[in-house]
Amino acid sequence: MHVLFIPKWYPGRNDPQLGDFLRKQAIAVSRTQQVTVLYVLGLKDPDAVAMNELDASDGPWELRCYFKASTHPWAVFRQPVNAWRHLRATRKGWRQLTRERGIPDVLHAHILLRPALFAWVIRRIHGIPFLISEQSSEYLNGTFEARPWWKKWLAHRLLRSSNEVTAVSDYLGDRLKALGLVDRYEVVPNVVPGTDRPLPPRGEKGRFLMVADLVDRIKNVSGVLRALATLVARYPEVRLTIIGDGPDRDRLEQLAHQLNVLDRVTFLGRLANSDVLDHMGRTGAVIINSHVETFSVVTGEGLAQGKPVIATRCGGPIAFITSENGFLIPVNDDSALVAAMARLMEQWGTYDPALIRASVQDRFGERAVGQAFVNLYERVRHGR
Repeated sequence: MHVLFIPKWYPGRNDPQLGDFLRKQAIAVSRTQQVTVLYVLGLKDPDAVAMNELDASDGPWELRCYFKASTHPWAVFRQPVNAWRHLRATRKGWRQLTRERGIPDVLHAHILLRPALFAWVIRRIHGIPFLISEQSSEYLNGTFEARPWWKKWLAHRLLRSSNEVTAVSDYLGDRLKALGLVDRYEVVPNVVPGTDRPLPPRGEKGRFLMVADLVDRIKNVSGVLRALATLVARYPEVRLTIIGDGPDRDRLEQLAHQLNVLDRVTFLGRLANSDVLDHMGRTGAVIINSHVETFSVVTGEGLAQGKPVIATRCGGPIAFITSENGFLIPVNDDSALVAAMARLMEQWGTYDPALIRASVQDRFGERAVGQAFVNLYERVRHGR
């Protein structure tokens, strides 16, 4: 079966980590099916030129189509220009992929709006069924409700006209239903990498790890720094490593200095996924302190490395965390975070790394996710 992935987010020239979870899904499906990826992106670099880049080195046949995005200060001019350039780049990519790969059997759009709109148009022309997968947190944080009426209307029409809709978690899917966008959905999670690695030993007591984009209004890294400062008096061995980068990095480093814990915090910046897993293997526990997460691959990665996880009840982590592998705490609650970290310190030797890994291995492994999508493709392809 030939499946065309049409993602809104995907690793590319602008950001090698953006949408990496979607690429892992594409790789998972490509283990048993023919997968083509069409990714279209505008580049704001003043030296950018329109171009297509092809990569067929790792499972999926990936075609990245870049165009030079307008940066005009007036949105009334910039938006239609970029919409036209996006459409032109998409049509060019479609012609190349069908010429070299043939017409696909199923279209798989990831994240509204443009990927799903393109899939809808191709279905009208060629009769190819399509499904939509949603991962965006905009349905959880109020952003969707603030969209212009026509965007909300278009999202409603696209979701209801698709052959199937998947959400990355029940938390997100139930929100889509509450907004009236869907009547039903299927949950297909992201791939949790690292379960094929040798299981690391239990980490050192007091070593905590965060992996997050440093956007504090979403990830609440500052809350973890405050919790660390509170714990130091009781547990002088406590340390925190932060992997990730973003606009709030300087402010967070200044906060660590103000709280007098800068010598206990290590900011490593962005790392390749393999390096992230290496650090997880050496840490003692992982913290997710987000306000909103539709899935939280980081939660799964920590558990896959046999590490207990402290996570907020922010959405996705709810599907992972049990009393055997970590703690769920309220969102934006520094006191609850301090209590969970302290309790974990006291119970350090009671968590079994093998049992923690087993809690995610069967449900979120590459084979399980790939087969879940293949089952859906068969259903939409044959109209069941």
